[in-house]
Amino acid sequence: MTELRNVEADLSRFRGRVLVASVAVLVLFLLLVSRLVVLQVVRHEELDEQAEANRTAIVPIVPNRGLILDRNGIVLATNYSAYTLEITPSRLTRPLDTVIDELGHVIDIQSRDRRRFKKLLEESKSIDSLPIRTKLTDEEVARFTVQRFRFPGVDIKARLFRNYPWGELASHAIGYIGRVNQAEKKQMEDWAEDEQANYRGTEYIGKLGVEQSFEKQLHGITGVEQVETSAGGRAVRKLASSPATPGNTVKLSLDIKLQKLVEDLYGDRRGAMVAIDPKTGEILAFVSKPTFDPNLFVDGIDQENWQILNESIDKPLLNRALRGTYPPGSTFKPFMALAALETGKRRPEQAISDPGFFWFGGHQFRDDKPGGHGSVDMYKSIVQSCDTYYYILANDMGVDLMHDQLSHFGFGEITGIDIQGESKGLLPSTAWKRRAYRRPEQQKWYAGETISLGIGQGYNNFTMLQLATAVATVANPVGARMKPHLVREIVDTVTRKTEVTPPQQQGQLAARQENLAVIRKALVGVNIEGTSAAAFRGAQYTSGGKTGTAQVVGIAQGAKYSHANTEERHRDHALYIAYAPAEDPKVAIGMIVENAGFGAANAAPIARRAFDYYLLGVYPSEEDMAAVKLGKATTPIGVPRSAAEFAWPPTNVTAAGAPVTPASAAVLPAAAVQIGQTIAAAFSPVAHANIGTPTAGTTLWVPRWREAPVTAGARPAAAGARPAAAGARPAAAGARPAAAGASAPKPVAPARVAATGAPPLRKPAR
Repeated sequence: MTELRNVEADLSRFRGRVLVASVAVLVLFLLLVSRLVVLQVVRHEELDEQAEANRTAIVPIVPNRGLILDRNGIVLATNYSAYTLEITPSRLTRPLDTVIDELGHVIDIQSRDRRRFKKLLEESKSIDSLPIRTKLTDEEVARFTVQRFRFPGVDIKARLFRNYPWGELASHAIGYIGRVNQAEKKQMEDWAEDEQANYRGTEYIGKLGVEQSFEKQLHGITGVEQVETSAGGRAVRKLASSPATPGNTVKLSLDIKLQKLVEDLYGDRRGAMVAIDPKTGEILAFVSKPTFDPNLFVDGIDQENWQILNESIDKPLLNRALRGTYPPGSTFKPFMALAALETGKRRPEQAISDPGFFWFGGHQFRDDKPGGHGSVDMYKSIVQSCDTYYYILANDMGVDLMHDQLSHFGFGEITGIDIQGESKGLLPSTAWKRRAYRRPEQQKWYAGETISLGIGQGYNNFTMLQLATAVATVANPVGARMKPHLVREIVDTVTRKTEVTPPQQQGQLAARQENLAVIRKALVGVNIEGTSAAAFRGAQYTSGGKTGTAQVVGIAQGAKYSHANTEERHRDHALYIAYAPAEDPKVAIGMIVENAGFGAANAAPIARRAFDYYLLGVYPSEEDMAAVKLGKATTPIGVPRSAAEFAWPPTNVTAAGAPVTPASAAVLPAAAVQIGQTIAAAFSPVAHANIGTPTAGTTLWVPRWREAPVTAGARPAAAGARPAAAGARPAAAGARPAAAGASAPKPVAPARVAATGAPPLRKPAR
């Protein structure tokens, strides 16, 4: 039987399905409309901002770093522009080594470039853009540009590099810049929010010297630029910008010509010298030898050069003027004498009979003159540098009284100079020894230890900065101790307003003027009829000074010191303190020539030439300079030259940092710019946005590889390299200081202390 369909039932089911489908469509449509309303009306502004953000990018504009000048306007640190080839590891589509290998077929990449890049990679994040090659030539820029499509994640950028045109000259004072490391990034997290914002996009900061201590003044104010980007994130065009403000110009108190003269006179010898204005505290010369070329660090020092500097036995990275501590030797005696006058332990006319030694506790403390100096009063004790006088004086005063009196000169204290890393030195006392040692027998102060302190040996350890500050305090007409400073003024590059560093008094000698007059008279006598008379023979001014020779290693009782037969690094240090003119001091000096022997023969002659230059405008003859370098001249020889006629820039200094072409100093090479404009999509517009062009300003001295002086204009941002690693601490008790970045020395007792506590000591000649 045939079954008939129920049409009504089918229609009813169909209508139900249509209704359900219609309701579903309606609901979906309503949802779509509601979503559209939310997107187009409710969240319109928010989504519009997001779309704009996807279309545009905010790029920080790193400010041009400020210049560093000497007191006469000679440029000590400037900037130059160059192209760099950079890799962003996170954007690579192939293995890093493969990319570098292929890049090597396009642009010359040396093995040292690879090692430096790997080192930077270890210290950075994968999202950072890291240079694999710097200072590209125009030809290299063109070769890479046409093949750029093969290397996603690799770009050429226009960077600005720091340049130190005089190379090694004054490098410890000026310092250098380097790439921001992870530790420094963590420190920045503690900065104020506005300071952190100002360093966005900044990859390099000051690492040493003035570059480090005046980082924020030199850095400038970061600008911003809004650019339109493609879907791939590449900048297409600039929409708006807020320019960066260049860093300020920092003008130092250094006289770079005086600095060069002293560094040249040291030759290959090690040592330090600080020249200071006694009335203002301005540092006129800040010498540490040997030195180093800061340009090596600008775009990342290679492993070979780093090993040479870091592993050198001469420790060129150590700032000896700031961090090296040494026993002062006989330069300590004038301060001891003043303390004796102030405490009533001695009168100027009070004399002793010097047999050539002083016995104490069964130990003989010898004078340098066999048979002694005979009858010795205070004047003669300083002029002829009689040790026995000060052995007895130290025993009479005691270590704690000596400490209390000599601390007024700043010994054993931070001077507060305006660069970081200063060593405190050591002025011993019984309280210091109890704190310094753990075992009770080590904490005990032995009477014999006091004796050697009187002639500047034993635990005494001071920096040349402290010695220079101390003698400047004595030379100061009113006995004021001025705070030493390297920066003379800071010039705002926008307003041209100058902020001058005012003289700042740190302390005041309580000494009576009649007592100061006794010491000053004796110091003048040293240069007229005493140990350094030969060095100052014929000088056209009157000066005061004191020679010193500091023992480096202990000599056994009864043994005789022989300079020629002693290993070079165990020989005595040569020291000298001085000021001039005696009637109205304008410069004071504290200096050391390591392991050179007599201060009168090796240190005082350098000071004489420095005084002649600074006070008289006289430059040594070539034969005189050659003899002083070898320690073979005291009184100047040959025909001196006029400093005004002496050639500057010096012919024996090369500008090691920047390409040897005048055009490279201020703007990108014109040919390179033309290449970038000619080849389609060669560079992002942002890449060139930070290149400053020179503007009218004050004419400045520039390196000799320039054909003419340039004007002070825009100051491009600095680029740098890895910072120098911290080294070991300086050796104790007068030994030659150790590696760069040394911390304050740990106390080390003098060798072979006798039963009385007296070290086996002989007094070196001055």
